Amino acid sequence: MKLQVLMFYQDDPKKCTAAKMVKFGLAQNIKKISAKGLVLDPFSEKTLLPKDKSKIHSIIGIDCSWNLADEAFSKKFSGIKRKLPPLLAGNPVNYSKLNKLTTAEALAGSLFILGYNDQALELLNKFKWGHTFYELNQNLLEEYSNLENESQIDLILKDYGLI
Repeated sequence: MKLQVLMFYQDDPKKCTAAKMVKFGLAQNIKKISAKGLVLDPFSEKTLLPKDKSKIHSIIGIDCSWNLADEAFSKKFSGIKRKLPPLLAGNPVNYSKLNKLTTAEALAGSLFILGYNDQALELLNKFKWGHTFYELNQNLLEEYSNLENESQIDLILKDYGLI
């Protein structure tokens, strides 16, 4: 699956996971989003489901500061917007916080949900804490990769004591 990032350059460049993905050729830095691109948007009304795989040709992470996310995501993006189901951050800045993911974690999570496990693991292997994200979310990601509809998410979260 093609990975792309739209970068706002708001964070410390040394800690920017999107820049590292571009540097290693794991994602492409873009300026424009195509209609068949899946835009990971934490404010979307719809949640990413495995069946979305047939509608897209790329996954786009919007790389911005969490402190400025409201502003960044208020812009009009084309593409198919989806939020991820709840996941725990494995990065050191937001460790174990629900939904406070880096761009790399968000892209890896979406790859797992859509069935691209090898590509997701390859991406996470570029980060010292990548295995932590996977270990924290392995069971959730497996459950999410079998979702048929959004109503099943709350049942999964209850089973894991997250709500």
